[in-house]
Amino acid sequence: MTEWFQGLLGTGLGWFVATTILILMIALPLMLAVAMIIYADRKIWAAIALRRGPNVVGPWGLLQSFADGLKVFLQETIIPSSANRGLFLIAPIITFTVALIAWAVIPFGPNMVLANINVGLLYILAASSLGVYGVVISGWASNSKYPFY
Repeated sequence: MTEWFQGLLGTGLGWFVATTILILMIALPLMLAVAMIIYADRKIWAAIALRRGPNVVGPWGLLQSFADGLKVFLQETIIPSSANRGLFLIAPIITFTVALIAWAVIPFGPNMVLANINVGLLYILAASSLGVYGVVISGWASNSKYPFY
């Protein structure tokens, strides 16, 4: 696929477009799976508590996770007055990004991998250990000892 885009758009832009498409082919189904797992989790916990669970948005409530994501995305960001604004805003981005970069070396079939490197397992271990930095940075940025703990 990369060669086709490079022949069509040139070396640099073709590589960028092909890589972006491959990243989206990994990230979008992954996020869809997470949304459906959250939906199933909410249905199960609602059944345990003898409630109906998510049932308003979409057929059988299947779009509830997307509505919740949109609600969180559109909410006003409240930043504590004593917080470090830059670190406070970038901490969740770091956590989300590091959670997704580990999927770059997961093969989905023969020759179907975004980054074919020889140290894939070491890369996964290193990338998964970086997730804690977003949590630590968010606690530090709030300039309060309780979130930092």
